[in-house]
Amino acid sequence: MKIIFATNNAHKLSEVQAVLGDGFELVTPRMCGVEEDIPETSDTLEGNASQKSHYLYEKTGLDCFADDTGLEVEALDGAPGVHSARYATDGHDFQANNRLLLKNMEGKENRRARFRTVISLIEGGEEHLFEGIVEGRIIDHESGSEGFGYDPLFVPDGFDRTFAEMTAEEKNAVSHRGRAVRKLVEYLHKNA
Repeated sequence: MKIIFATNNAHKLSEVQAVLGDGFELVTPRMCGVEEDIPETSDTLEGNASQKSHYLYEKTGLDCFADDTGLEVEALDGAPGVHSARYATDGHDFQANNRLLLKNMEGKENRRARFRTVISLIEGGEEHLFEGIVEGRIIDHESGSEGFGYDPLFVPDGFDRTFAEMTAEEKNAVSHRGRAVRKLVEYLHKNA
């Protein structure tokens, strides 16, 4: 089954494809002729995921899904949250985002944080939402070279390594995106 995934991020694409498995072929917006940036103007993860999937569906008429993910840090009142990708700059500058997060966490005793992903699937014109959450903590220095984004700073509960120190398989087994995608896959298999 072909399905459009509203991302042009190669890391995210391969992460999601690995969880989806062989029964599904992910197609990017570019492959369907959608070259422009898809709007993300909501102040919630749910709103952004929904906005992106509706935009793609209106442009292509094809079943599609979009996600939005945020890192929510307790000591920062849930920031960066919906602004995670553009925390330090207008672009997806992971290193600048990590530097700003570490700066804002200086002197904070509470290191609790969670990653949250919301997926909006539009199938046959109907929207379905799926959520994945992983609890953990922010460490005080970057560690590891795998993954992307805040992965070098986030240690999930029950582990002593950051996401960036895990293999893709290890991360997908416990990650927020992996959990949300497994709910999506379960729904798609049940309704295929």
